[in-house]
Amino acid sequence: MQKKTLRKLGAATVTAALALTGFVAAAPAQAATKTIGIAYSLGGRDVPGFNQLAYIGVKPLLDKDKTIKLVESQDNPTATDDQRAERLRLMAKRGANPIVVVGFTYAAALGKVAKEFPKIQWGIVDDSSVKAPNVQSIVFKEEEGSYLVGVAAALTSKTKSVGFIGGVNTPLIAKFEAGFIAGAKSVDSAITVKSTYISNFPDFSGFNDPAKGYEAAKGMFENGADVVYAAAGGTGTGLHKAASELKKWSIGVDADEATYPAHAAYKSTILTSMLKRVDLGTRAFVADALAGKKTAGVKTWGAKQGGVGYTTTGGYISKAVAAKIDAAQKKIASGAVVVPTDPTKA
Repeated sequence: MQKKTLRKLGAATVTAALALTGFVAAAPAQAATKTIGIAYSLGGRDVPGFNQLAYIGVKPLLDKDKTIKLVESQDNPTATDDQRAERLRLMAKRGANPIVVVGFTYAAALGKVAKEFPKIQWGIVDDSSVKAPNVQSIVFKEEEGSYLVGVAAALTSKTKSVGFIGGVNTPLIAKFEAGFIAGAKSVDSAITVKSTYISNFPDFSGFNDPAKGYEAAKGMFENGADVVYAAAGGTGTGLHKAASELKKWSIGVDADEATYPAHAAYKSTILTSMLKRVDLGTRAFVADALAGKKTAGVKTWGAKQGGVGYTTTGGYISKAVAAKIDAAQKKIASGAVVVPTDPTKA
């Protein structure tokens, strides 16, 4: 069980990005014997969460072999699939191989570009729809990690009412909701779990709207919830702010949100965070690709593989509560507990 706090690595400042493509070059590719590419989701490398975790994943490989170069790019809110595809082509033409693509928003673009560059090994985080002999889907059992923090929420709640905020209503985010509900109800079948989403697909604004996150969380807290979990990207900052102001508990997602510099003012009310080990998935894919191994197919990271977990930063999870969460994790890993992915079945 991974319980150690993930700490933000001292991130190097990302250099100039081309306005249209969001492309960033770490060094001329022609000088490199091997080049790794990472196409980040919104915000780029230095945004805490799975973007930064993708970089953290490959950094040990870069540190070990100084001849390996890195090229990077990042998405932007108004990008089209064609623009994302062109961004990937630029990385491929610079000699990057393998290339990690962070986020399901790249799926359509990768579906096209992977066929154009069949000798390049591609890995896409959070999507399994791209079927190609040179593409690995790096996916996670978010429902299992969310189950664990659902257990934590129910054991901590004094009002027997907890909440979930999803950024965008998609099947992926529904897995977080389903696991959270199931985990909470495994502790107390009568507990109330309130859920809401900030936006509906294909409107992705719900992943970066702290103001709406704040209002949604405040409403839940004012209506009786005392622990709220958000799987909503930057929108989650609004949850943490509301929890801090109202002296309630919030739960972070993906990485240890209590260690984010931007959340320093809120860390005393961040109960825990659900860990999604994008760093492990990314590192395994890149290491195998650099070693010449075939990487295509779906690679799933769950509780059994150490791909999901929770944090104990701040000491707000007592030893007694941690023991119960760990027991739940062992049951999930063994198959004794199967966590639902559909909220209506949680």
